[in-house]
Amino acid sequence: MITILPYQPAWPIEFEALGAAVRQVLGGLALRINHIGSTAVPGLAAKDIIDIQVTVAQLDAPVEHALNRAGYRRMAHIDRDHTPPGLPESDEEWRKWFFEAASGQRPVNLHVRVAGRANQRYPLLFRDYLRTHNAVAQAYAQVKTALSRYHANDIYAYCDIKDPVCDVIMLSAEAWATQTGWEPGPSDR
Repeated sequence: MITILPYQPAWPIEFEALGAAVRQVLGGLALRINHIGSTAVPGLAAKDIIDIQVTVAQLDAPVEHALNRAGYRRMAHIDRDHTPPGLPESDEEWRKWFFEAASGQRPVNLHVRVAGRANQRYPLLFRDYLRTHNAVAQAYAQVKTALSRYHANDIYAYCDIKDPVCDVIMLSAEAWATQTGWEPGPSDR
């Protein structure tokens, strides 16, 4: 069931603990660990799932084994992000590993992406743009809330509609990044 909640001040605090635990098991395998997604944008309504992006040099067995030891399970059928129009179409640019927390643990979507790839940059720019453009963030929240009403039991329909909305927002985010000289900040963990 997809449920959108009002912003919860505990989300960044929960990320801090989760990110620290991921950092502990991955050590130097993680080039950076970032809080991404709607729970990373103050004031934004979201699903009560913490999204974490782990940036690595490569998708390899040591990364997967370490995350398994930490209680994360790789969802092998989710192996790439969608390709937004106008961005590189190479499969390597959108390849990722996706992990969920074990049953009974705090719900987490853990995205493992390779440094420098288009899909590694996308969620960081998206997050930072929404953090600095409250009206856009609130309009995005309205879209997600409506989608959760109409597609509460169909995550695939929810994502099939939400992803292109994000891509439209990214057109403005890219212009903003060019105007401001935006670069991804430091790792959150």
